[in-house]
Formats: sequence, structure tokens, C-alpha cells
Amino acid sequence: MINPFLLFFVLLSVLSLTGCAPLPDVSEIIEDAPVTQQSPQILSAKGLLSPKQSKALMERLQRSVDPTDLLQRYIAVIESVSESPLTNGNKVTLLVDGAATYAAMFKAIRNATDHVNIETFIMEDIIESDETGLRLSDLLLQKQAEGIQVYLLYDSAGSYKTPASFFQRLRDGGISVTEFNPINPLKARGKWRLAKSDHRKILIVDGKVAFTGGVNISLVYSSGLSGSRKHDKTQIPWRDTDVQIEGTAVAEFQKLFLDTWQRQQGATLSDRNYFPDPKEEGKTLVGVVGSSPGETNRITFVLYVAAITFAEHSLHMTNAYFVPDHQTVDSLADAARRGVDVKIILPGTSDSSLAQYAGEYFYSELLKAGVKLYRRQNVLLHAKTLVIDSIWSTVGSTNMDFWSFSTNDEVNAVILSREFAIEMEKMFATDLAQSDQIRWEDWEKRPLLSRIRERLAYLISHWL
Repeated sequence: MINPFLLFFVLLSVLSLTGCAPLPDVSEIIEDAPVTQQSPQILSAKGLLSPKQSKALMERLQRSVDPTDLLQRYIAVIESVSESPLTNGNKVTLLVDGAATYAAMFKAIRNATDHVNIETFIMEDIIESDETGLRLSDLLLQKQAEGIQVYLLYDSAGSYKTPASFFQRLRDGGISVTEFNPINPLKARGKWRLAKSDHRKILIVDGKVAFTGGVNISLVYSSGLSGSRKHDKTQIPWRDTDVQIEGTAVAEFQKLFLDTWQRQQGATLSDRNYFPDPKEEGKTLVGVVGSSPGETNRITFVLYVAAITFAEHSLHMTNAYFVPDHQTVDSLADAARRGVDVKIILPGTSDSSLAQYAGEYFYSELLKAGVKLYRRQNVLLHAKTLVIDSIWSTVGSTNMDFWSFSTNDEVNAVILSREFAIEMEKMFATDLAQSDQIRWEDWEKRPLLSRIRERLAYLISHWL
């Protein structure tokens, strides 16, 4: 039976999407951002590095891997469309799945001394672990009572199943709560547009540590209970990825959060130390790439297509909702044809069957070009990650679909590090070992009904 809310949401979304600007032509952006011999702007704890220091840093990175022009070409493009600089002096920790992510988040919140800022697509009352039983709502209220200011920005559509009483309890405890783009048109701030979601997942504590990736604050990663919604222990586990970042890059996440808070007309911010003096926590280069609807250049889209275009040796992607546009498909196919080892892990089981069918529409073209496609088994894949040439990695909220590229607020962390890329490759190899490869000789024999299903789903892919 069709969910009435889902049907209502889709119909209104169709109307809201009317007039959406097309995705930018990334090939034109690449042409307009020629690679020069100038060093990139890199922000450290002590300020911008000198051109000489930036050049030396990039040369060390280049020497750590097989020869590739990826870094220089990618940075030239991103600098042309983004005002957020590369940052140095960061420590980046890879967090695999919800349990590891929540453990790190709870620890950071427990240690907060000034403020906690949360921006999330889905907000539910998760627990830390079965052992402690501590609910996130209780921890946040406890910190607020201690004088730590807590701000929560949640997406209205993504969190529509969460009861209003949950958010009211937080408000009653002094937590400042803002609903992003309310579903209820009577609560709209300015022009009401349903097809506009805040799909970001950001947690910032004291302006010193930030979390981002694909993990929502949701019970699907937990074995706990929330209200009347029970967790089925036979339910397939969710597979997701986040990163914890300490260092100069945290300020870039803070800027995104504060900008969105103000755009959504959140309550006046209290006088807190949102931008503490930066400290060098590690040696890793990190770029923070955020996109919002209406931008001339959809920066997360440019990020992906440019990086794929510049890949020279390997390209290993994991993506939960793979409904790419033709530019992305062409760039992936071209990479495989020029000898890049292109492997993409996709869901074997999805919570959006129509999106999965729409993505399958492109499988034939990709497989014939030499792209290797795999389906992850025994989990519900939700991660959005990519590692290229063993040096360039990204973890974020961006799906490979129209919603992420055109209508949602999204954010990705781009990590330029050989050491971090090795961790990403190990994680990818673990997933690959638990995936089934889709082979062309089998795929071309699929029944006519499957082909019709793919085509029909593709025709409505902008609304999936």
C-alpha cells in the first residue's frame, strides 16, 4: 500500500522542482579554471601559508603517491567556485558505521565546555549504547543545564516521523531548536518550497571538533527504543561512514552551520566562543565543500565530476543512492576507458527501490565502458565515500542523485592525505569482499520487465 504522506510529498515536490536551474557544465568550469604554477591558498593555525610553504606542502603530498596531476587540477577548479580554503593542521578520524560514530559523538558532547551545534536531516532520540542506555536528548539537556549552549537545526521533511513532543522537551530545557524549511506552509519563512531539504549531517563541539558524513541521528543504527517505535533485531544493519575532524577545518563547518541558522531565522545566537584560536591537531589537509540550492555552481556536484575527470590510476566509490546525471556517467565511463581502475559499490538492498531501479538504467553504459559495479550484501548501504589515486578522499552527505546535486543543502569533507586514503582503501576492500560483482554477460540477459522498470524509474528520477 502506498504511504499517503509519501505520495503527498512527491506530488508537492514535483511542483516545487518546477523551474530548478540545470546543473552546471563542469567541462566549462574546468576550461575556465586553467592550472597555473601558483600555489593554492592553504589556511593553517597561524594563518595563510606563504606561497613557498604551500608549494612545499603540495610537493610532499605529490611525492607520497604514484605520479598524478589530480591534486593540482582539482584544487584549481574548486578554488574557482568555492570561497572555503584548504586547511592544514587537521587530525581526521575515520568512523565506520553508526556505533563508532555515536560513541565518538557522545564522548565529544560529554566533554563540551562552551557550545554544541547540531545540523541533521533526521533527528531521533538515539541512545549511546545498550550498555549505558543514555539517550542523546538527556545528554543534551544535561549539558544545557550545565550552561553549555546547545543549538539544534533539523530538517522538517527528514524528521517528520519524530514527534513534536520530542523537540518541545528540548526547547523547554533551554535548547535552541530550529526547523529547516517547515513542511507546514503556515510556518514557512519566505517562499514555501517543499523540495528543499537540509541533508547535511554536522556536529560541532566548542568550535574544536566536527563530525560529518552520511550518519543521521537515527534509530536505524541503534538497538535501542524510542517511544512506541521498536527496533527489530532481525532488521538488516545499516552500513555508513563518518569522519571526526579536529583542527583548522572545524571553523569552516562552523561557518556553514551559522550561515544556515541565520538563513532559517533561528533564535539570536548567544555570546559564545564559536571560533576559538585554532590549534594544529595533525598534519592533514582538509577542504570543506558545502552547497545550497540556488548557487550558480553546485559545488558538491563540481567536486565529484572534476575529481572523477582528473583521476589517473584508481577510483573507488561507495554510494547509497546512485541515480547519476549524464555528466557524471560520462566522466566515470571516460575514466574507465583511459585505464583508471573504476570500482563502484552500490546497495544490494535499498530503502528506496525506485532510486535503485533508476540507477540501474545506467549500468549497461558503465559496464560496457569497463566500470566495475558491485552490490554490497547483508547490509543496507547508506555511505557516500570516494577515494581517488590513493591520495584524494571525500566523505560526506552527498548522494549521487539530482536531489543532492540540485535541491539539498549538502556538505562533504575532502581529505588530501596518503595515510587517510590508505584507511579508506582498507574500508573499501572490506566492503568489496562482501559484495557481488555485476558482470556484463549476466546483466545483458536480464528480463524485459527489468528493463522496462529501469526506464520508467529513470523517467521520474528527479523526484526520487
